[in-house]
Amino acid sequence: MQNIGKYQVVKELGKGATATVYLAHDPFSDRDVAIKAVSASAFSSGEGSKVAKKLFITEASLAGKLTHPHIVQIFDAVADADPSYIVMEYVPGGTLEPYTTPDSLLPLVDVVEMIFKCTRALDFAQRLGVIHRDLKPANILRGNQGETDVKISDFGAALTVSSDQTQVAGIGSPAYMSPQQVREHPLNHQSDIFSLGVVLYQLLTGTLPFQGSNNYSIIYQICNTEPSPPSSLRKDIPASIDAIVARAMHKDLDKRYPTWDAFSFDLAEVFRNEHLAQIRENRISDSEKFNLLRGLSFFRDFSDVELWEVLHLSEWRRVHQGDLLMKEGDPGDSFSVLAKGDVKITKQGKLLNILSAGECIGEMAYLTPQNGTRGADVTSLGDGTLITVNTETITHASQATRGGFDRAFLRILVERLNLANTRLTSAAL
Repeated sequence: MQNIGKYQVVKELGKGATATVYLAHDPFSDRDVAIKAVSASAFSSGEGSKVAKKLFITEASLAGKLTHPHIVQIFDAVADADPSYIVMEYVPGGTLEPYTTPDSLLPLVDVVEMIFKCTRALDFAQRLGVIHRDLKPANILRGNQGETDVKISDFGAALTVSSDQTQVAGIGSPAYMSPQQVREHPLNHQSDIFSLGVVLYQLLTGTLPFQGSNNYSIIYQICNTEPSPPSSLRKDIPASIDAIVARAMHKDLDKRYPTWDAFSFDLAEVFRNEHLAQIRENRISDSEKFNLLRGLSFFRDFSDVELWEVLHLSEWRRVHQGDLLMKEGDPGDSFSVLAKGDVKITKQGKLLNILSAGECIGEMAYLTPQNGTRGADVTSLGDGTLITVNTETITHASQATRGGFDRAFLRILVERLNLANTRLTSAAL
């Protein structure tokens, strides 16, 4: 096969019962894509043909809707050709399946980071009325934005709902299903929370929490038995992670995490554990970065998707008391936002201002890039965290994110103008 539609096939990536996935090139956008192709015969013969067609149509209907950095994007879908096909973002890192055995486990902190990112992606999907319904390591891919970058794929089994619950049939992978799903009860996002809890358990331990010689045995355990805590299988797991897994996989909906935000929060809090203190000192986790961004006044008008983009295009570092962050007269092609801590602004030894978390420094590099030099010294008054963004990098950001920065800086200018007017009025009186 040389072409599928306008796409130039490079090679076959994999083959399943009804579909073949190809690596292809989009000559118009000049990018590699993955194409899931399904022959017409798969929709017209055999007992599974109706299910295969339903899954294809469900996934195709999401084209252009689930645009999130931790969801595999669907660019295009063609249902009236032979083969029918779905064009998706190509993610070369493979799935998380190779990391689900005891001798191939990922570092503990990496697992927590990855699951945190999945919670944020699934929260985004839920807000659009989408429940994945088939979460498992084989449907989570490794991206190329660092060691813990992940992207959720295969929304073919997804439900698109306009209310909190809907009646469904049993579609999914039994070992990862919630009790509500195996019983074919009405489902909401808490079913996905349970399934992601199972994925977390397996990535932590290399073992599924519910095992059996057949699906009936697995289903019985899902509904009736409690698995051993992950720490009983991996000694470096702290009690806080045991508690997160237990709550995510609680059989009682009232005792399971009620929201993705609650699940995300507890995952981020793991990094406060003394057991991980040394790792946190040397590395600012993406979960910590994301939660900090969400709480900063500078980024209050940015969406979650835009915050992830800011996270990836910025540089983060921990600073300490006395660190000179910017020097008067030095070249300046970036600005910074204080995520934590306080700084003092001085010019020729004279104190001009003290700024706290959420405030911007070096903003003239963005507002008047032609000047090109720093107008004052900026010194850290204690331990803190600094976010730095190169002004040239912003030109490559999405239009929505660039607009977010424009609005943030406009708000700063208005606030400072109002402050100046207040001072002038006070002086006149």
